[in-house]
Amino acid sequence: MAFLLGCEKVRVEFPTKTVFTDLSLGVDEGARIGIVGKNGDGKSTLLRVLAGEVEVDDGRVIRTRGVSVGVLGQTDGLRDEDTVERAVVGDRPEYEWAGDARTRSIIAGLLDDVAWDGLVGTLSGGQRRRVDLARLLIGDWDVLMLDEPTNHLDVKAIAWLADHLKSRWRPGAGALLVVTHDRWFLDEVCEAMWEVHGQRVWPFEGGFSAYIMQRVERDRLAALAEQKRQNALRRELAWLSRGARARATKPKFHVAAAQALIADVPPLRDELELKRMAMARLGKTVVELQDASLSFGDRVILDDVDWIIGPGDRYGIVGANGIGKTTLLRIIQGLQPLDRGRVKIGQTVRFAVLSQHLDELTKLGDDRVRQVISRYSRRTMLDGKEMTPGQLLERLGFTKDDQNEPVCDLSGGQKRRLALMLILLDEPNVLILDEPGNDLDTDMLAAVESLLDGWPGTLLLVTHDRYLMERVTDHQFALIDGKVRHLPGGVDEYLRLAEEAEREAAESASAKAAAKAGALGKAAFGKPAGRTAPALSGGEQRELRKLMASNEKKIGTLKGKIEKKQLEMAEADQSDYLVLTAMQEEIADFQDQIEALELEWLEAAEKLGE
Repeated sequence: MAFLLGCEKVRVEFPTKTVFTDLSLGVDEGARIGIVGKNGDGKSTLLRVLAGEVEVDDGRVIRTRGVSVGVLGQTDGLRDEDTVERAVVGDRPEYEWAGDARTRSIIAGLLDDVAWDGLVGTLSGGQRRRVDLARLLIGDWDVLMLDEPTNHLDVKAIAWLADHLKSRWRPGAGALLVVTHDRWFLDEVCEAMWEVHGQRVWPFEGGFSAYIMQRVERDRLAALAEQKRQNALRRELAWLSRGARARATKPKFHVAAAQALIADVPPLRDELELKRMAMARLGKTVVELQDASLSFGDRVILDDVDWIIGPGDRYGIVGANGIGKTTLLRIIQGLQPLDRGRVKIGQTVRFAVLSQHLDELTKLGDDRVRQVISRYSRRTMLDGKEMTPGQLLERLGFTKDDQNEPVCDLSGGQKRRLALMLILLDEPNVLILDEPGNDLDTDMLAAVESLLDGWPGTLLLVTHDRYLMERVTDHQFALIDGKVRHLPGGVDEYLRLAEEAEREAAESASAKAAAKAGALGKAAFGKPAGRTAPALSGGEQRELRKLMASNEKKIGTLKGKIEKKQLEMAEADQSDYLVLTAMQEEIADFQDQIEALELEWLEAAEKLGE
């Protein structure tokens, strides 16, 4: 594969810290790389170094002549006085950009709720972010560098973006580098991972899930090596401290077998035990919506909804931006009056809300973290264990130095973790989380998830992070057309329902247009407008359906082969990387075959109009 860009022996220093030392890496054509690491370790700086936006202190940044690079930073360079159209497509005439299928797809995927002739200065932060992303994606780039592209996107837009990036270049062409905390997105679009840590970048093959497995194995081997080193030190100390008689025989140390990566992993949560504990704290009634209806003008939020939230239920709520998810949370708390119906709240219910904007921390001002937690002497029960405020703070990643920082000077991720901790210390029994993953890196997300696994109460979660949603909740619900709809198939089912609704709306609009055209034709010529014959003959349709059925069987067979090979990998010697790599290549080959069959299936379905 052709080399596109990279760096050699690069050192980057800021006044208060060294970010990279002796960093060398490269990006080849066809690369799809996700970049992860703790907040502050240098993920965004790495993108800016490779893009040529940061001057390095030593070493050099290399770029092949003619390679174009597009960058989505955390801040945009849009001008407030420009219209959305000008910000996205510049001065190109309408016939030019409207005639480009990719441009139309990008605008439809990201800007369906943004006024095309509106001014950039009047947009919300989320709309402005999507305008900047659309502007970048419309360009023709050899390399795309995206810093938190999923921020302010709903689940549907995130799925659209993933599909766009997967099909943007032909296989083996272009390159993508993406920094994001959205683990589903990383798994969906990335084929390699870079972990930024300790002034270096550590490469891993595969998406986020593969990266986690490899990192666990790396940590296991490191722990094993450290255990052996400690045992050796203990032997030497024993040898030095004993007399000659004691040295006659050497003590034998038994080293425990390494923990298996996947086999015999216990459930994330003991659902029955958590529900039992929740009932002890809540009783049988938490919240019940009965015939609930609410509208704002022509906008329907709820339409005759019945919904029961019980003790220990862990529900995730999904829906498009602006559909009314936050309003639904206010209704559940009894803060938003209904037009009709009622909300029944249990007598023992104590709500706690982690909001998007962390308003609850404003009153703390410049109080230091240690001062804040010193006001809490009570221990709290989590995962069956009593924890002090200090232990809880440590579990959420706060160091001793962090505890001396004023609350107002904390990073966004630290503030979110502190707010969550203070909520848990107040011991509510119904916890409402509105986008709790904002500003958290993947390691801290995992720590928060682990913490929530042991929380014994009712949990309601609103987030566009589908990995977080399906990780910490047991059931998902969608707010669609004023109804709260259960999603047995999770977020994938919501996306399917949204796609069906869009298709039905398009078909309805098309039918109305056809009826109008027929009426015009009849008025003009005295007879209905003629219909065109179907493009496919009966024989062609049968062949296409036969092909689709055949491909479905082949895909099922290949998926079975993948499962079998994965079992073989789990049982293989984990230190034999040659064997593991060969098995992984076989799995990749099966997956490539599945993708080709699925593409063929989709093309046949499109021809049939299904």
